[in-house]
Amino acid sequence: MKRLLFYCQHILGIGHLIRSMEIVKGLTKDFQICFINGGEAVNNLPIPKGVEVIQLPPLKTDKEFSELQLPPGFDSLETVFDSRRQQMLTILERFQPDVLMIELFPFGRRRFSPELIPLIEAARDRGTKIVSSLRDIVVTKQDQARHEAKVCKLINQYFDLLLIHGDSQFMPLERSFSRIADLNCPVHYTGYVVQSESSQSFRRSKYRTVHQSPLPTILTSVGGGRFGHELLDCVAQASIYLEGLIPHHIQMFTGPFSPNTIHDYFQSFATLRPNLTVERYTPNLMAHMRQADLSINMGGYNTTLNVLKTRVRCMLLPFTGNGDQEQTIRAERLEEMGIVSVIRANDLHPQRLAQRIVNYLRTQPSSIQLDLNGVAQTAQILRDFTATPIASVMAPTSELTVPKI
Repeated sequence: MKRLLFYCQHILGIGHLIRSMEIVKGLTKDFQICFINGGEAVNNLPIPKGVEVIQLPPLKTDKEFSELQLPPGFDSLETVFDSRRQQMLTILERFQPDVLMIELFPFGRRRFSPELIPLIEAARDRGTKIVSSLRDIVVTKQDQARHEAKVCKLINQYFDLLLIHGDSQFMPLERSFSRIADLNCPVHYTGYVVQSESSQSFRRSKYRTVHQSPLPTILTSVGGGRFGHELLDCVAQASIYLEGLIPHHIQMFTGPFSPNTIHDYFQSFATLRPNLTVERYTPNLMAHMRQADLSINMGGYNTTLNVLKTRVRCMLLPFTGNGDQEQTIRAERLEEMGIVSVIRANDLHPQRLAQRIVNYLRTQPSSIQLDLNGVAQTAQILRDFTATPIASVMAPTSELTVPKI
């Protein structure tokens, strides 16, 4: 069986980790996998059977997105990278992968170059094929031309394959990266990566009990929980107005990385609100979505795809910190198509949001046919890729046909 080493670094939320782990789960039939996690560990995150997970000293960003926070025991970023780089090189030597798959880099995470470039070069020296795993939209930069030039240089120098986890008919990468034609390696759209529900366990909770009642249910979540507290607060305050407008119950998840002060505040608030239940995290958000009448969320990749798969009514608040437009681009495109409703900054007033919720519950969202077979298609592409010499690898993307669901 071929060996695949997968590197994932999340620094804000958990979306990159969730998507990467879902991809890995789909590869276990064909590859022996070692998964390197460079961000914080997530408690209760389901790990696919047989996958070895290596936890590096975790790095995350501060609230201003300007600096990486040092893990305990380190006095400088240089010493962190030195330690992580040596750990990864040791793993590479021991595991001897046929494929090194790196999430987001070099379209993002270039500040991690001190550890990634040595890893890539050591892998290439031993004949390992290098693959970039990329979502549908990348963060644009202030000097976009310079950024894209650097990406092209790194891809063309080091990478053998680029996988874009999206649907080119809905969101071509050119929307956020104009020089895809200048990349020398094969480029393939895999379809969107959507979490499966088969391996998730639905743990018993107050929410489970609530759902057995005939009340309409409103689900609220903000991904990892480091950000989005303004949305949670607005929904919590809106519960006061909603109580007199419609029968309902609100299930809120504050996120696995939500500060204890934030989580405790909302739990205390819920003790005074019979229509509100607050929990920190669920590994099976999609199962909750299937039972909800309305889902109110931050607009990350994974949450948005869960919405599209479950077809739940949804209101999305895009994350815009640090000038990031990724979630806004995707959410506004879906709103144009009548599939979701976008929450904007001026909507974050409890009474106004309560009325929007009431009005939106009366609507029926449009449906869309997107390629949601990203996990299976990624596995097929990588099977073909590892079985074929690099010089003659596969047909161009335009010739790939992927079934819709």
